[in-house]
Amino acid sequence: MNSKPAQEVAQQLGNIPQNNEKLQAEIQRLNRKSFIPLEQVQILHEWLEGKRQARQCCRILGESRTGKTIACDAYRLRHKPTQQPGKPPTVPVAYISASPECSSKDLFRLIIEHLKYQMTKGTVAEIRERTRRVLKGCGVESLIIDEADRLKPNTFKDVRDIGEELEISVVLVGTDRLDAVIGRDEQVKRRFQAGHRFGRLSGEDFKRTVEIWERQILRLPVASNLSSKTMLKILGEATGGYIGLLDMILREAAIRALKKGLQKVDLETLKEVAAEYK
Repeated sequence: MNSKPAQEVAQQLGNIPQNNEKLQAEIQRLNRKSFIPLEQVQILHEWLEGKRQARQCCRILGESRTGKTIACDAYRLRHKPTQQPGKPPTVPVAYISASPECSSKDLFRLIIEHLKYQMTKGTVAEIRERTRRVLKGCGVESLIIDEADRLKPNTFKDVRDIGEELEISVVLVGTDRLDAVIGRDEQVKRRFQAGHRFGRLSGEDFKRTVEIWERQILRLPVASNLSSKTMLKILGEATGGYIGLLDMILREAAIRALKKGLQKVDLETLKEVAAEYK
């Protein structure tokens, strides 16, 4: 590939200006991922805790970018593993994310590696048995499988058997497509009958979340008043209530405002960023 034209353009424009130390520190802070325990997350955790204690299998449904992945992983982190000398670790809640076209063998590998055991060679039946021993040995009471709609049809039978034979709560997490996949097998469908909807934000919930993000995530020198009627309308139209998109837009708007030399997110900057997400 001939790079001479690109070199000429780069020479004409010069080097990209570097941020000063203070600005760069603020950008790095805004780029650090953090999680706010919203009310809907607390409700989900209480629901999951009930299923864990009752050893009931269930499913969590929600569109992409609603925050269900982080919420589920946060639930796992609230159940800290413990270990006594000479014994396997006790892991009350295990969390994995299914790989594309996830076979039973892929699923078993993900579980074994998540629990810090080494994957061994063998037939699917042998690896299945090893997975059950590892789950039982680690005292797993709840197994959360994210992106569960990626599981192959036959893999769901192994998922169902894990819940039944080990008497643990298996939680399937995915989009509405998960229901369509589960519905192909009546036994699997009945096993995962209980469900929880993790939805988009709207109304007062959306406004309250914007206020929380401005106060706890952005933390700019001057209040941006992002929950004002005008700014809230822009954010609502651009995000559709998806918390993932809200997070992306607000962080980028804050960084862009700081690079302009502003101390808050002004209306013009918010419009610029929001327009790119429509």
